[in-house]
Amino acid sequence: MAIQSIYLAGGCFWGAQKFFDQFPGVVGTQVGYANGPTANPSYQEVCASSGHAETVRIDFDEEKISLRQLLDYYFIVIDPMAYHRQGPDMGIQYRTGIYYSDPALLPALRERYDEEQQKYSRPMETELLPLANFYPAEEYHQKYLEKNPDGYCHIPDKYMHLV
Repeated sequence: MAIQSIYLAGGCFWGAQKFFDQFPGVVGTQVGYANGPTANPSYQEVCASSGHAETVRIDFDEEKISLRQLLDYYFIVIDPMAYHRQGPDMGIQYRTGIYYSDPALLPALRERYDEEQQKYSRPMETELLPLANFYPAEEYHQKYLEKNPDGYCHIPDKYMHLV
């Protein structure tokens, strides 16, 4: 197995985690707070505009699902033109972003990002940046929608059953 990790911010991380967990080749996910200015923020600090993005770390087996496939799925469930918002959720923590810890991933990320950008006449709001930091969210946020099946999610239910 060739396991890689990518960090995707796509609005509320509860739905994003459930969405990515459905795909064969995704071997693990963890929700957390990325690319903010302080260490180990709490959910309350993030909701009070700490500057962190609600993010899902996705560990995937490159032999079963490609980075490109993951990004194709990502662009299905985000609005890359929305500034600090996804669905009804507003604030800096709901910004969209693609963050990488392995610089070797950048060429593939850039290629897919640029393809998506071609669909729009102005620059996308989705960040494409190195991962500056990632702090796991509190345990009650992990697999939240599995623990709370009627919990809130901005991603339409039809996307939770693609496979």
